[in-house]
Amino acid sequence: MDIVVLVKQVPDTYSERRLREQDGLIDRESGDAVLDEINEKAVEAALQLKDAHEGSTVTVLTVGPDQAADALRKALSMGADRAVHLADDAVAGSDAVTTARILATAIGTVEGVDLVLAGNEASDGRGGAVPAIVADLLGWPALTHVREFTVEGDVITARRETDDGVTHLTAQLPVVVTVGEKINEPRYPSFKGIMAAKKKPVAAITLADLGLVQARALTTVTAVSPKPPKSAGDKITDDGDGGVGIAAYLVGQKLI
Repeated sequence: MDIVVLVKQVPDTYSERRLREQDGLIDRESGDAVLDEINEKAVEAALQLKDAHEGSTVTVLTVGPDQAADALRKALSMGADRAVHLADDAVAGSDAVTTARILATAIGTVEGVDLVLAGNEASDGRGGAVPAIVADLLGWPALTHVREFTVEGDVITARRETDDGVTHLTAQLPVVVTVGEKINEPRYPSFKGIMAAKKKPVAAITLADLGLVQARALTTVTAVSPKPPKSAGDKITDDGDGGVGIAAYLVGQKLI
């Protein structure tokens, strides 16, 4: 089984995240950059499949600046076999649709792909649309919000968990699967894995290598402003009618 995992380098959730005023893009210098935590779980799911199916391979794919190679190395140190890194200045500022088109084209360059894995969403944007768009462009089924799944032959069986309940899904390979944060706990790279990752192949490609002329976004950021400071909450003193005050506040907030 040949598996491709879509990964993304994002600003650490524990660091301050800011947008650049001049273009509205993420200020990558404002905090530490890490492999997105849900994407990391997708890598772990791929590695578990590889362990269960002899002869399987795992390729990690990302679109991002030069420093995004660090996210690929993290996945390789976990046990992925190889990586593909599309780094091109023309990609900067691309939106979900444009990014999905690039990813779908790049996936097409990896021969014999049976399964594409990704996180439900990345922690920097939380759009959650890219994997589904990739599936549509490839003409493959998309199984989203998957909590657990198995592959037998060319059939995948998945259990989806959302706020609406639990759904059981089946599809034939090839397929795109997105996983949530509860699917697993990613393994820690061992020292041996970290050293081995340095020797694993990382293919650096550009838009021209994919036969793409440009990556024009369909959306434009017109203004950026910092988030407002936290304001003090409303304080209700209970002089015997505290319950009435709380209820009036909830009504005013349209919560009841």
